[in-house]
Amino acid sequence: MTRKRDYYEILGLSRDASVEEVKKAYRALALKYHPDRNPGDESAEEKFKEATEAYEVLRDEEKRATYDRYGHAGLSRGAGLDFGFGGFDLADALRAFMRDFGDFGLGDLFGGVSAPSVETRGSDIRINLQLTLEEIADGVKKTVRLKRLARCGACGGSGAAPGTGRSTCQTCQGTGQIRRVQRTFFGQFMNVATCPSCGGRGSVVKEPCQKCRGEGRVQTQETVEVQIPAGVSTGNYIPKKGLGNVGPQGGPAGDLIVFLEEKSHDVFVREGDDVVCDVEVSFSQAALGTKLEVPSLRGTEEVRLAAGTQSGSVVKLSGRGIKSLHGHRRGDQLVRVHVRTPVKLSAREKELFEELFGIEKDGPARGGRAVRRRQGAHGPGELEEE
Repeated sequence: MTRKRDYYEILGLSRDASVEEVKKAYRALALKYHPDRNPGDESAEEKFKEATEAYEVLRDEEKRATYDRYGHAGLSRGAGLDFGFGGFDLADALRAFMRDFGDFGLGDLFGGVSAPSVETRGSDIRINLQLTLEEIADGVKKTVRLKRLARCGACGGSGAAPGTGRSTCQTCQGTGQIRRVQRTFFGQFMNVATCPSCGGRGSVVKEPCQKCRGEGRVQTQETVEVQIPAGVSTGNYIPKKGLGNVGPQGGPAGDLIVFLEEKSHDVFVREGDDVVCDVEVSFSQAALGTKLEVPSLRGTEEVRLAAGTQSGSVVKLSGRGIKSLHGHRRGDQLVRVHVRTPVKLSAREKELFEELFGIEKDGPARGGRAVRRRQGAHGPGELEEE
């Protein structure tokens, strides 16, 4: 993978440059390498995108602070996932340039013809995807169905009927803009507005495509595979670039944003990368010790309880939890033990408990002793005699 250059180096600035200096340096590079000034020059296009990406970070106080502290890696940590400020394409760069500078005199620079406005980008599609703890523990590939506006196959997205094309807009003469000069007491003022006839594209469709009715896009239903990494949580999201709605008449597509939700579990409670479950045992099992089959995220596990296990004790099953999102470590499963007190006794059970009561020398019935609670990391902890 190609190593990204330092953003300050790209713009030729020191790290303490002001926002105005950032804007000035970017403007000079953008005008030099703008695609309309360098048609067909892929090297200039890459330098234009590179300069715009650097500008987008350094002009933003929060992004710049993150970049200064963590570098490029810090900008790829969006929402806890390794998806973030990446995949910066030409459409993104042109939108950023036009947003802050408009045509900025490009018409004069490029021979008296202003560059048409950037094509309208399609809208993003946002969906919610619910995941079980079992799926989160190891990661999973999910297939989702979505309705989206896709490029019309009949006209290739142009909106024009097959065999025809787009014509230069006569209102703006292909510039995509209408300029009006107003004379006032204070001098001349120029007003630049988007052409109402072509919507800023500089061209119009005379014979609309019958399939899409001139829109250049049609409603479709598609299936998309989404790879979910292990360890995600509710609130994380995954962007799928270019899988949103296509823009009208050949405009670029928006993105698909997959928001993740964790389903509640019948057995486990999640604590970070650990999972906790509760099991009940009888007096005799706790006193004598026993083996138990307990549920886990990957089937069942055998747990051995030592003789004299106290209610509230926690048994740890190392590495049986959730794989960490940011590393190779896996969490643990914590089995919390509860000693069950019977509510109803059979005649035989009552007889045995009375016999046991009779031979106990220091049980609670003979005058209880105060105890001090020793708090553990999980659960109520163990008890100690005073």
